[in-house]
Amino acid sequence: MIPTSLYIHIPFCRAICAYCDFPKLIYQKHWVEPYFSALKKEFLSFSPNFASFKTIYIGGGTPSSLSLTEWESLLSFFAPYLKKDGEWSLEINPESFSEEKAFIAKKYGVNRLSFGIQSSQDKYLKLLGRKHRFIDAKSAVKIAQNVGFSNISLDLMYALPKETPLDVEKDLHDFLSLKPQQISAYSLIIEEGTTFAYKNIKEAEEEEARLEYDLILSLLESHGFIRYEVSSFALPSFECKHNLVYWEDQPYIGIGLGAAGYVDGIHYKNTRSFSSYLNGVGREYEPSPTIQDAIETFFLTTLRLEKGFALEEFEKRFSFSFLSVFLEEVRKLETKKLLVVEYGRVHATREGIYLLDRILRTLFCSPFFDN
Repeated sequence: MIPTSLYIHIPFCRAICAYCDFPKLIYQKHWVEPYFSALKKEFLSFSPNFASFKTIYIGGGTPSSLSLTEWESLLSFFAPYLKKDGEWSLEINPESFSEEKAFIAKKYGVNRLSFGIQSSQDKYLKLLGRKHRFIDAKSAVKIAQNVGFSNISLDLMYALPKETPLDVEKDLHDFLSLKPQQISAYSLIIEEGTTFAYKNIKEAEEEEARLEYDLILSLLESHGFIRYEVSSFALPSFECKHNLVYWEDQPYIGIGLGAAGYVDGIHYKNTRSFSSYLNGVGREYEPSPTIQDAIETFFLTTLRLEKGFALEEFEKRFSFSFLSVFLEEVRKLETKKLLVVEYGRVHATREGIYLLDRILRTLFCSPFFDN
């Protein structure tokens, strides 16, 4: 399969958030042009085989931390590679967004903005190390809407230290007041090497996180949002097409520091070393996957989707029937009301979506993975 989606990683940030473990570094102007040069070189190494894309996603880091000149340089270079009517997403931090940047993005065909807001309450924004306040977020979203953007996503973080369900409910109502088309809700995960890890901050208890997640699901559904992936809630027809490429385990190109991609059947990752990347060292060594590796990745991605996967698609990819190998495991999961096979598809139940780890552990216990 030929990749029709492109991910571009911009690692620069004006400040480092306490929870972030993505490849990033503090913005310094003298590093931007060398990075752009390495980024373009890596991209062109894939050409001319992949001349245009149905989706482009620029993430980070903080892409909006770039200066106006750098912002336009980046967007103008990649604009010709977006197919007509394609989806082009940009990640935005509210404090580094402006009307000028909005107009430039619109000029080059960007049509979807994803704002990293995380919370509407300044005490939690301060805890997370964010540099904006909710008033900045409201202003940034309003700028985007006034410039003509009608596909806007907001990131919400829940299960924060000392957070209550009432806090989460307030966040949700405040977010909904901004009239977004998508809300992505992520539980706080303490990753090794982050400021939170060094401070020995603990994750919320599973029961607390579950209570908050169920609240998010219920409230967003009551406002017309559809959960299409574990953490993703969108109004009808506003599902992120680029992210669906990941969850449907479709091929895509990823370029930039620490970026991941999936080309020619191989999932790869780029180096996280900034100096190595500037010196032309891109992809880290990735062994060719076995069929067990490929199926494991297929389960890890597709079962995050509300719709799961089609039995026909599984057999087309792997040349054998899913039920011919995993029937015993499926029956166990059906008995526990965690998995359903119906209408030619396999998907987690409403309870199974939240307990996805249990589904995956059961499937991975199949003798198939011992081969």
